[in-house]
Amino acid sequence: MTFNTLRPFASKVIDPLADYFVRYEVSPNTVSIASLICAFFAGLSFYYSPASREFILLAGILVILNSIFDALDGIIARKSNRATPRGDFLDHVIDRYSDVFIICSIFFAGYVSWQLGVTAIVGVLLTSYLGTQAQALSLGRYYGGIMGRADRLVVIIFASFGNFAFPVPIAGFSILGWAVILIAVTSHITAIQRIYYIWKELQ
Repeated sequence: MTFNTLRPFASKVIDPLADYFVRYEVSPNTVSIASLICAFFAGLSFYYSPASREFILLAGILVILNSIFDALDGIIARKSNRATPRGDFLDHVIDRYSDVFIICSIFFAGYVSWQLGVTAIVGVLLTSYLGTQAQALSLGRYYGGIMGRADRLVVIIFASFGNFAFPVPIAGFSILGWAVILIAVTSHITAIQRIYYIWKELQ
C-alpha cells in the first residue's frame, strides 16, 4: 500500500532488533503482548491528552513502539523457526484490540464526534476482516487497498506529533481529528477495494 515503499528502510532497523531478540530467545508471543500493552497505554494517553498536551506526545511514542513490536513478532517467529498457527492467531487478535484501543480513545477524548469515530473504527475492523477472509477462502492473506494497518499507524503517529506541535484547530478539527476522518474515509474505500478483489478472484 502507500507506505510499502518504506519497508526496505524499516527492515534495516527491524531485522537487527529481531536478531537481538532471537539471540536472547525472546518468545514472539511475548513481543506480541508487548505491542498490545503499548497500544493500551497509547489509548490512555490519547484519552487524557486534552487535559495535558504532553500526553499526546507520549501517545505518539507508544504507537511507534506498538508498530515496532507488531512488525517484530512475525520476523522473530520466522527467524527462530517458532512460527505457529496459534502465534498467527494471537497476532491478529492483538492487532484488532490495538486498533480499538488507539482509535476509540482518540474519539472518546473528543478529537472528533462519536459518529465519525464509530465510522472510522467500523471501517478499520471491516478492512482487517476482509484481509483475513480472503485467506479463509484460500486466496491468501490480502493487504491491498489504499489504507492498510501500517498506513493507519503512520498517519496516527505523524498526526500525534503534528497535534502536539500545532494544537490549534484547522477548519473545525485538530490535526488528530483530521487524521481520524482520513482513516474513516480511506478505510471504507479500502474495504470496497478488498470486496471487489475477493469477489473477482472467486469467479
